Amino acid sequence: MPRTLSTVIAALAVAAAFLRLPTRTESSVTRQLENADSFTGNVLLLTAHPDDECMFFAPTILALTRLQRAEERSSRVYSMCLSAGNADGLGQVRKSELESSLDMLGIDADKRLLVDHPDLQDNFTAHWDEFTIASVLEPFVVEHDITTILTFDEQGVSGHPNHISLPKGVQQLMYTLRDIRLLRLHSLPALIKYTSILGPILLKFDLTINRFFNSVDRRGTAALERMGFSFAGLVPPPPTGPDPPVFVSGFREYWTAVQAMRQHSSQLVWFRWLYVAFSRYMWVNEWQEVTVRSQEPMARSQEPM
Repeated sequence: MPRTLSTVIAALAVAAAFLRLPTRTESSVTRQLENADSFTGNVLLLTAHPDDECMFFAPTILALTRLQRAEERSSRVYSMCLSAGNADGLGQVRKSELESSLDMLGIDADKRLLVDHPDLQDNFTAHWDEFTIASVLEPFVVEHDITTILTFDEQGVSGHPNHISLPKGVQQLMYTLRDIRLLRLHSLPALIKYTSILGPILLKFDLTINRFFNSVDRRGTAALERMGFSFAGLVPPPPTGPDPPVFVSGFREYWTAVQAMRQHSSQLVWFRWLYVAFSRYMWVNEWQEVTVRSQEPMARSQEPM
């Protein structure tokens, strides 16, 4: 029994160590952001419904707003939600809940917009028109000098068609505003999506091991080259540019995300509590940058689906 208890305590200690985020500005999150060119200007989080911001994007929002406060950067974090989530007739309630949630997550009141466009209403069976999304986005992006837009990817994390429509709308905007950068939240298979606290532990462990072996590789190669060995043509060049941003929350950030989710009291049915308890997105966000391939905008479809 004592051996079992000591094993459990040791495991918990390791988990706590991997989930703790240092309070100093040279934390791992800060280093990630400083090396990510995607976050050098004003950033807009684009969501479809109230509660998206805390269910899926909290690790990123908290990291960005934390860095903004710590370093007093001129760049700012903005939020745009395209609908009031009125599918069940609770639109007015959900607007108020969104404001409270964004307060918890640290996005300033003057840097938020809830659009509630008549053609962009909460509907689990409808895809939104990408041209309408682009037309709604453009004036806000121009006015606030947005350089990077964060949103869902083509799978929308949960498969919701409103989520899936958002990156298509941003890509349409990018034909007009060519300096805009789009980063999409990576959708995960269900088995990985619900690893909860194991997600950040395993990811941080993986990042630590990778850093260690990369350091050993660099030092070893440099030492051998000083001894006269040449690796020209034998060793592939290191990848250029920043790595895709990854944001990992600690206990404090996770609890803040839970408190933000609690502001959406109208949505807190039993299965959302399960989501809060087990979703990896409450702990980890992994991003992928997307560029538009063609120089010409897509043709407008006859009718949105």
